[in-house]
Amino acid sequence: MSCAICETRKEKRFCPAVHGRICPQCCGTEREVTLDCPSECPYLQQARSHEKLRSLDQLDQASLLPEVTIPEHFLYENEQLLVGLSFALVRAARTNRAIADRDLVAALSALAQSYSTMVNSGLVYEVTNANILQQAVTGEIQKILTEFRQLEQQHLGYSRLKDSEVLRALVFLLRMGQSRTSGRPKSRAFIDTLFAQFPDQPTVMSPEESGSRIILP
Repeated sequence: MSCAICETRKEKRFCPAVHGRICPQCCGTEREVTLDCPSECPYLQQARSHEKLRSLDQLDQASLLPEVTIPEHFLYENEQLLVGLSFALVRAARTNRAIADRDLVAALSALAQSYSTMVNSGLVYEVTNANILQQAVTGEIQKILTEFRQLEQQHLGYSRLKDSEVLRALVFLLRMGQSRTSGRPKSRAFIDTLFAQFPDQPTVMSPEESGSRIILP
């Protein structure tokens, strides 16, 4: 039997993405490029186990907003914010299987740019994106920020969340996403990393419920 993709080489492994058998060469070249590989695929898992995390030094620095500094203490002082925003990404990805790492990264980048402008110049502008998937991610992030501020209002009597803190949190997640994704068009490595941290939480968690879920890039 020949490979279901190239129809030339001999098939040697079952591919759940095409529901057929393919050759190792097509598996290697088309994985998360043209093939929407499910996370449970053993060949995808094997490939990921041999891949190194992408170093931030190797990525386009301008896209990582290098002017935004993130002190180590920020991660612990704002853990609840980071947990909430991470969960927003999870909620978006669980709602629509078509969402890939690049959609999370693009949404985080657009929002981070927006908050950077707001923090540095005071100008506020609406984040617009023609990509429906990225719109969905942006919507979940904005929704979780609203929920976060509402929880602060309920527990403290006021909301103390600063735009500068939101900016740092968005940039932290942006950098983490860039380092965790393989960079392939259909990669969901970053998403699967987030899924592993959030089994199935229904909403924003209180400090007592969340525990430590910070993942360092």
